[in-house]
Amino acid sequence: MVLLPSGPYQPIVTLTRRRTGGYNNPHRGGGVGWWWNGHSPPHDLTTTPPMRLFPLATEAFGRLYRNRALTFAMAKREITDKYARQVLGSVWAIGHPLIHVCVYIFLFQMVLGVRLGGTAGLPEFDYVVYLLSGLIPWLAVQESLNKGSTVVTSNANLVKQVVFPVEVLPVKSVLACFVTQTVGTVCLAAYVLIRQPELPVTYTGLPQTYALLPLWWVFQALGMAGIVFAISALGVYVRDIKELVQVFSVVGMYLVPIVYTPDMVPPKFLPLIKVNPFSHMVWCYQDVCYFGDFRHWYAWIVFPVGSILMFLLGYSLFRRLQTHFGSVL
Repeated sequence: MVLLPSGPYQPIVTLTRRRTGGYNNPHRGGGVGWWWNGHSPPHDLTTTPPMRLFPLATEAFGRLYRNRALTFAMAKREITDKYARQVLGSVWAIGHPLIHVCVYIFLFQMVLGVRLGGTAGLPEFDYVVYLLSGLIPWLAVQESLNKGSTVVTSNANLVKQVVFPVEVLPVKSVLACFVTQTVGTVCLAAYVLIRQPELPVTYTGLPQTYALLPLWWVFQALGMAGIVFAISALGVYVRDIKELVQVFSVVGMYLVPIVYTPDMVPPKFLPLIKVNPFSHMVWCYQDVCYFGDFRHWYAWIVFPVGSILMFLLGYSLFRRLQTHFGSVL
């Protein structure tokens, strides 16, 4: 117990040290916290103090880099465990997105024969390419959100371990979802190459913009990790987060220009599309995979900058809330 003066005209304040249980505060060691006059602790004594942007980024990337082997191992295990004791095993990790892409190609190309464009602003091209350009990254986002909302609560036994780096849980969940996106992107590229002789395009092979896909994957991973950091931390205290995320993952697909073009949206609702950060992600992928040039130049700024800020904000929130994960779980 420590006695501290709280001010020139205030009585003595009593600080007592109690065992809080569960996961420790990483800055004060093993599960011990300070309690203010026997009541709930004040902000500056129990929560992590706010950090400036650069030190926060240095800490976040430093911890993830030091635990990179553990992160990749857990991501691989998440993929293999999902299909454990099945005849085809991990082959289903490739089979599921492959089947989905083939169904979309058959439905919209063979059955419906949908086409887009024919104007200067929107070239006449295969609707399947337009659809899959935005749908494939969205499916990865959807999967990561659904898994990430419970990634901390479903690993309570690991979270309560004093030495376990909890920050790897949201990141490994995001990395595991990129299997779906990788397989889908390969299928899309193969479809473009097969259909190219019938398409009104001037290039041969794939557009040169496809070389930018790894860069967009990095920014997408950062943004997704930031969101999962936030919702996984909030999900420990508010279990309804899981239900809200599931609703958004279904409805959100129709709030971004994936199955329709912005020209189809009534003018009074168009600002809602433009302020949606996921719309800028979709536009970047459509520029790379469908247009083959920089049609939405502003999205090429908003998406990378927004992804970095989302990562830092999500990690900052996760860092503040993780102190009492063990006690709540």
